[in-house]
Amino acid sequence: MGKRILVVDDAAFMRMMIKDILSKNGFEVVGEAADGAQAVEKYRELKPDLVTMDITMPEKDGISALKDIKAEDPNAKIIMCSAMGQQAMVIDAIQAGAKDFIVKPFQADRVIEAISKTLG
Repeated sequence: MGKRILVVDDAAFMRMMIKDILSKNGFEVVGEAADGAQAVEKYRELKPDLVTMDITMPEKDGISALKDIKAEDPNAKIIMCSAMGQQAMVIDAIQAGAKDFIVKPFQADRVIEAISKTLG
């Protein structure tokens, strides 16, 4: 069975792109969320092996959601997704416990490399 992944991004198009990359590489996308608040709820409900988390989202941003999930599950594996030019936020995310980050637009090999490395 493939590893179970939760995909979080406010853009449905981005979620579709990353789901496509993951499913083609043998990962199972168990859920999606469109904002940080949904991400925290879905994490509790689904207990995925890994989360891909957009940084910039309405309601609750990815870094706040990351901190909430890590507070509940210190072993959570979360990879941040950011647009170019969000270096400061990426650093905040890594300090808050993110395992890695991938830059949009997604490159399939980089996405798979980050996830494989994080899941070890």
